[in-house]
Amino acid sequence: MAKRSITVAGAGILGLWQALTLARRGHRVRLVEQKASAFADSSSRHAGAMLAPDCEREAAPRLVSELGHQGHAIWKRVYPDLVNLGSLVVASARDLPDLTQYGKRTTGHRQLTAEEIAAIEPAFAGRFATALHFENESHMVTPDAMTFLLEEVRSAGGLVELGREWSHESRAGTGGLTIDCRGLAARHELPALRGVRGERLLVETHEIELSRPVRLLHPRHPIYVVPWSGGRFLVGATMIESEDAGPVTVRSALDLLSTLYALHPAFAEARILETAAGVRPAFPDNVPRAIVKDGGSRIYVNGAYRHGFLLAPVLAEAVADYVEERKAHPLILENSACGAAAVHA
Repeated sequence: MAKRSITVAGAGILGLWQALTLARRGHRVRLVEQKASAFADSSSRHAGAMLAPDCEREAAPRLVSELGHQGHAIWKRVYPDLVNLGSLVVASARDLPDLTQYGKRTTGHRQLTAEEIAAIEPAFAGRFATALHFENESHMVTPDAMTFLLEEVRSAGGLVELGREWSHESRAGTGGLTIDCRGLAARHELPALRGVRGERLLVETHEIELSRPVRLLHPRHPIYVVPWSGGRFLVGATMIESEDAGPVTVRSALDLLSTLYALHPAFAEARILETAAGVRPAFPDNVPRAIVKDGGSRIYVNGAYRHGFLLAPVLAEAVADYVEERKAHPLILENSACGAAAVHA
């Protein structure tokens, strides 16, 4: 088929994957981002960037887990620095019933003994009697992965325009296809979108080493800890039904830090490098989707919530197939009203 001129608005994780996939298929792609510094205004930069389709079955709709395995497979083909060592879910002795329930609600894991835990994560020797190891899960360093995708867009022939204001009005009469990945900035077109605040910390210490993400179950303050390079650890994250994008609160910082210390006392001497809060766009059922409007001249890819990194490659392939063949997909809705009541589980 004839290759198309396509503008992708927004260089978060959804926009990056849309631009890269379409450019690699030979389309003329322009990626437009309003901030002059890449990712400066993107909620994606706050993400833990864990690819955990099996863990997600604990709370997310089944569709997220099923398609998440596809997303994981695409990441493994595309991103050379993906760390594929699985993830670990642990709980204190008093919270072991929660770990049992977590195991019942999820799949793809193996229950480890204390000795097996120590074998794969020596830092936890003697700390936990049992754990769940989700072996087919991965993680990445968030800014490194996003920078890689941006450079791959350029290498594939895509035009990247940073610091460029963009709106649907400004493109009127220019022709071509627009794929809007601007998150909450598109809510006037997608009234069902809501903001979900997430807060996280970045700490640094060489007193402990971890090889894979660890989730500590807690009745009030569960956390995840993602190991980055250079002794850095991403600690997250709160989920608050709020669109306040202000700094991390004292309460949230205390909750995250106290649970981090409960995971391992070695974190007591860690340096806090960064605190950050972001507001993630979400549809009512918390499933990201592509929404087709104006007879196919505009496609909104939005609602990343906490599944953006996992499902972005799947959405990108689905949108590319739709653009080229009008191929149906569970994450694509052809309904001008689907920014409202149609986006429900």
